[in-house]
Amino acid sequence: MASTLLLDRSAWDLVLDGEGNVALAAEPYAIAQDVASAVRTFLGECWYDTTQGLPYWQQILGKYPPVSLIKKKIEVAALTVPKVAEVKTIAVSFTERGLTGQIQIIDTDGQEAGVSF
Repeated sequence: MASTLLLDRSAWDLVLDGEGNVALAAEPYAIAQDVASAVRTFLGECWYDTTQGLPYWQQILGKYPPVSLIKKKIEVAALTVPKVAEVKTIAVSFTERGLTGQIQIIDTDGQEAGVSF
């Protein structure tokens, strides 16, 4: 698996290790973090692959679609992450200017992890 840079859980920014180097995330947390990143990506945001991401501007934010549609889109995005075997969106809720939720994943090694976005 490619290396995943460790991100701070609240600021979603890079973290440094004890030696001042950019820290790397280890599995199974790396897989969970990659799922959270996939779900946070807006459709068209990745310049190298504009098909990645969720259609936040097109179908979600300001549109208030059925929660079932949002959950399905989240699960499809999560399953694009390597080593993710199963995904279940547990909760989705709108905030004043965003969307939050909780996802449960099982990786190909059978390890379970919870992911917030």
